[in-house]
Amino acid sequence: MEQQERGGNVKKKRKLGRGILIIAIILLFLLPFYVMFYLALSTPGHQLAKEWFPIEMNVRNFADAWTKSNMGNAMKNSIINTGGAIVLLVFCSASAGYAAARIGGRINRFIFNAMLLSMLVPGIINTVPLYIIMRKINGINTHWAMIFLLACMSLPISTFLYESFIHSSSKSLEEAAVIDGCTYFTAFWKITFPLLKPVTATVVIMQGVGIWNNYAQSVFFLQNQNYHTIPLAISGFFQTYGADYNLLAAGAMIGLLPMVAVFLVFQKEFVKGLSAGAVKG
Repeated sequence: MEQQERGGNVKKKRKLGRGILIIAIILLFLLPFYVMFYLALSTPGHQLAKEWFPIEMNVRNFADAWTKSNMGNAMKNSIINTGGAIVLLVFCSASAGYAAARIGGRINRFIFNAMLLSMLVPGIINTVPLYIIMRKINGINTHWAMIFLLACMSLPISTFLYESFIHSSSKSLEEAAVIDGCTYFTAFWKITFPLLKPVTATVVIMQGVGIWNNYAQSVFFLQNQNYHTIPLAISGFFQTYGADYNLLAAGAMIGLLPMVAVFLVFQKEFVKGLSAGAVKG
């Protein structure tokens, strides 16, 4: 009996310890959002005061952040660049992943492995060559060149996700379609791709957030203020307005809303994609 009681106490202590650890991790992740929320609603004289919540709610910070940084134009540019890059990325990475998973051959495998190895190259190394190429093709301060660049940067990891998902799925339906006269391309887009909603949601959310928040490439290739995106618009508060942290936080919250909306739309498929990847991996 004593051993059983001791065993039960040990299990309870372990559960309690896990619960405390999980709560601590959650609070750690929520802390930056709390600080951002606090600063966005505070006045300049009450930044990070002793109170847990701002005494005076200064909602005007959001209006000032929207007007002073031309947030409306930046939001439009971010939507164009992110939306275009995601559409191009899904089309190219899904096609490449299907070819790597279903169509064998040394050449396909070599190209796929080379694409994966490219992820080991730091992005900063490509900055100067990319700038020279972008300037020669008149891609500076253009949406089309930025869309192509952002999609290419996310192509290796997205192709890997599609290849892993397709490789572990059944190909009986595709083989039946090919026997009936369909090409590989038609069989993929009409039969296989509709079944890839979970991994597509994973790509859209994970890569979409990275593309939406991209600063390193945007600051080099979008020099004209008319083409500035959300990160560039927010960074302007450091230069023009002397690091006004209240407006910075308000602008960051405004820029956060579209990605939150995308996550809420795709969260069900996103969770399925992560679960399927964990089980099949």
